[in-house]
Amino acid sequence: MILSNKFFIIIFSLVPLFLITGPAIPDIIITFSGIYFLFISLIIKKNYEFFFEKLFLISIIFWISIVFISFFAFDKIKSFQDSIIFIRLLIIPTICIYLFFNNETKIKRVIFIIFVCVIFVLIDTLFQYFNYNSEHGFQKDILGFKTEWYGRLTGPFGDELIPGAYVSKFGLLGYLFFYFIKKFKYKTFLEVTYLSIIGLVCFASGERMALATYFLALFFLLIFFENKRSSIFFSIILSIIFISISIKFHPFYNDYKIINSTHYHQGLTIEKYFDCEDNIAKKCKKIINLQPSFIEVLKNFSSSAYGEIFMVGFNLFKDNPITGIGISNYQTACLNILKYKNLMVNYKCASHPHNIYIQWLSEGGLISFTSFLFFLASVFYMFINGKNKGPIKYISIASAIILFWPIMSSGSLIKNWNGVLTFFIIGLCVSMNKIKIN
Repeated sequence: MILSNKFFIIIFSLVPLFLITGPAIPDIIITFSGIYFLFISLIIKKNYEFFFEKLFLISIIFWISIVFISFFAFDKIKSFQDSIIFIRLLIIPTICIYLFFNNETKIKRVIFIIFVCVIFVLIDTLFQYFNYNSEHGFQKDILGFKTEWYGRLTGPFGDELIPGAYVSKFGLLGYLFFYFIKKFKYKTFLEVTYLSIIGLVCFASGERMALATYFLALFFLLIFFENKRSSIFFSIILSIIFISISIKFHPFYNDYKIINSTHYHQGLTIEKYFDCEDNIAKKCKKIINLQPSFIEVLKNFSSSAYGEIFMVGFNLFKDNPITGIGISNYQTACLNILKYKNLMVNYKCASHPHNIYIQWLSEGGLISFTSFLFFLASVFYMFINGKNKGPIKYISIASAIILFWPIMSSGSLIKNWNGVLTFFIIGLCVSMNKIKIN
């Protein structure tokens, strides 16, 4: 029993590492960890204490709400299937509190793991960022991964374009590593460098929401984290300096001419210049389509990709305000109901609404949306009124801001990679605020 306990605790702590490999391994780990926790608690120890944990009760209410609305779903089988197995994600905070992160040693260990993983992703992504040529774009990273999208970075995530999301969401938790080590001469300098490089990688990755929410979290810390205001301020300034230098000198931003700029998906058409292979004295050129500029999207948001995707979501909610159209039914309804399909004028129906709040409104109606807000409010309440003040409290709130800021595009919480990452971070932050940490 002791060996199995150690095995599951170690393997669960390595979820941040396994998230780099893709969605499959982390999903398997958290599923079997949840089963193991229930087996140990209910059958071996006969300990039912967690049933009375407020966050567990709220999570169960939330889960029951999305199972209940499945009776009214457009595709009932799909909704029941995804809503029932969603419990594996919702109980992550509970199993963190009672088994995996229930003491200071375990918490410090996972913070160290997160710090090492973030450092690795930063180094790997920056290597790919500077491994660039004008003809083919960003080349292979350290592990040999290369993106098929010109101008986007994969980092160590294979064919997934998510290094910015990973370092923005885990980065501030990794920052706590500096609080768990003894003070030394260059500690503040390293803290500032660490935070500013995260900002650079978020920018370089091309993930605008990762950059925006990361800076939003830093500004929150700048306002409320009094003891570290100078460090946070210089981190923001240094990030801006790094980004400005990149824009000025990195060839990706300087070796092209804009042919056409629209707000549509891949609507920025540019002409790239590079040395010809057969005659390096001559310049060759090629036409490339990139993501539209952020300004163009904002100016024409209603007919942009996200504008049309959001509009379908709002109309699904308007027509089904109480129960929504069912979990994971967004694309099914969009494809099969002409009214919604016609709203996608310039694009195909997306797999989900690309916004957490619109997803719960459109797929779960007011029943699930209200339950989700209740769950979210309880999480923030635990952070604000936790046993630890200072860094742990403010980093927890800042991390939750990155995860749940409403005005942004986001992945689906129903899907395993984003769901595991989100609820793992919630579980760790809740655990840190449940026990006193030196």
